[in-house]
Amino acid sequence: MTVQSLQPNVTLLAQGTEGGGAALNEVIGLSVASVVVGAALLWIGYQHRMRKITWLNDLGEWAGRKFNRPAWVALPIALFITTIITALFGFIWDVSLHIGKGRDPGPLANPAHYFILFGLFILFVAGCVACVLPYDKPGPSAVRITRHWYAPVGGILMAGCGLYALIGFPLDDVWHRIFGQDVTLWGPTHLMLIGGAGFSTLTALFLEHEGRRAVGEEKPKDGPGIKFIQYLAFGGIVIGLSVYQIEFDFGVMQFRQVFEPMLIAAAGAFALVAARMMLGRGAAIIAAILALALRGVIAFIVGPVLGAPINWFALYLGAAVVVELIGLTPLVKKPLLFGLVGGIGVATIGLWLESFWIDAVYRYPWPTSIWPEALAMAVPVAALVGVCGAMAGMVLTNQKLPSRAIGIGIVTLTVLAIGGATANGLRYDVPQNATASFTLTPAPSIGDQKMVTADIRINPPDLISADPNWVSVLGWQGGLANQRGVFVDHLEKVGPGHYRSTAPMPVSGQWKTLLRVHDGRMLTAVPIYLHGDPGIGAPEVPAEAQMTRPFVSEITILQRERNPDTPQVLWLIGCLTVLASTLIMIAGLTWGAGRLNKNEPTTTKPEFEPSGQA
Repeated sequence: MTVQSLQPNVTLLAQGTEGGGAALNEVIGLSVASVVVGAALLWIGYQHRMRKITWLNDLGEWAGRKFNRPAWVALPIALFITTIITALFGFIWDVSLHIGKGRDPGPLANPAHYFILFGLFILFVAGCVACVLPYDKPGPSAVRITRHWYAPVGGILMAGCGLYALIGFPLDDVWHRIFGQDVTLWGPTHLMLIGGAGFSTLTALFLEHEGRRAVGEEKPKDGPGIKFIQYLAFGGIVIGLSVYQIEFDFGVMQFRQVFEPMLIAAAGAFALVAARMMLGRGAAIIAAILALALRGVIAFIVGPVLGAPINWFALYLGAAVVVELIGLTPLVKKPLLFGLVGGIGVATIGLWLESFWIDAVYRYPWPTSIWPEALAMAVPVAALVGVCGAMAGMVLTNQKLPSRAIGIGIVTLTVLAIGGATANGLRYDVPQNATASFTLTPAPSIGDQKMVTADIRINPPDLISADPNWVSVLGWQGGLANQRGVFVDHLEKVGPGHYRSTAPMPVSGQWKTLLRVHDGRMLTAVPIYLHGDPGIGAPEVPAEAQMTRPFVSEITILQRERNPDTPQVLWLIGCLTVLASTLIMIAGLTWGAGRLNKNEPTTTKPEFEPSGQA
């Protein structure tokens, strides 16, 4: 068994088969629909700006009366809440379908794609509505578009995030045509889709802040509905920044486990520090609870109701408690220091508290050996992200930010810290001349599904340490009728290099079943059974009663659909292009925060007094 035998037939892949992009009729149909809908929206926007229609303004004014905010805030926020929940549901369902069933026959054959596409499109529309609606200048920070047209910063940023995410759809198809299907959440174009939606939650808060300032001191007191939306916004930021760890939530992660604590700490540090600063005591806990409730409802619908693989998710309650306790100290009066200490607390005590939940319910708990490297990655990232969260909180409470040089320097340092930690996490080793010998014993079948147990001997016997991340068998993409398409068995260690399965594993049908080993920097796997896949020209890798196979890079099995013969320079160019686009989005958010803070009255103390604020 060689690495090449695991790869698809490149000739078939290049002919536009299942692994190489959508069918042309679907691409043309989606393109035509986009042009038609886009033209209709442009016409509506033009008619509104020329005051030839009034219904859009009337609808905005009606929403404004309900929310105690200007029309250009109330209507877009109402659209945003609807669309972001819709997109989140579609996203979780889509990932679940890919894990349980495999790749799509086409973009229009996956029902989850309709929810994602609708959600992201309305996200873009919501930002555009915020920009088009105001007839007068919407506050001092507004951006001049034409001589008499000014758009709110939050609306511009929301539309930008929506556009960034939407662009990911056609680019994803182009990417698959060039490189084959990279069946992972962390594919570059996939990161565009989830990144644009995830960061858009912050733009909604910016827009609401502009509207709150525009109403002024004479506005009616906000009722519980407005307060709930503000809390929900921070719960949305928790979810939006935690979508990067979804593969870990499903237990089919394709990268080293040290990423998981870092991602949890970063999302928690930013969202919970900012929530505590804007909304006062208890806000971090309330935001975490709302995020938990929303993720829980969606997980229940996707899993038990729709029959797709079940996903768990981080609670963030421990991190929220840590932030709240630090918020009771005088540090809360020094925002940047509060963010720094809050981030460190989230990345240490918060992660320790989170680990009890991870170890209890996740398919892959955290071993003791993970902590030194995990903390080395998580602490500096969370500390700096916490400072960025504090600066966001300062903008939202009208506190004067540090100088432009310091603010940009902090954001730049944060990006570099995340980049350095990511580069470290992406490093992994594949052992040379290491093999696994299997003795498979038939077990009772489940329906027409062939099942076996395994006795496995690894050579050399000392390849795996005493406390590895995992030594397990993973079966996935078996179809939703078969154990929801996912099977995980943590092997029992019998002796040095000797392991035994604890449950029968599937080795027929559509399954991809493999032995996975993750031990520190070693991330490797051995195929046990891989179904024949004529759609990409990949032969079957049968499960034999007695067999010895070499350890290979795990990604060659999990991402079997990728085209191995694509020049590496094209992959590098593609990744750098996506990276540059992401940095532009982050730079845009940074610019927007600075413009909001610069062009509005600021104080050294919060002008917006949250209930319960110390």
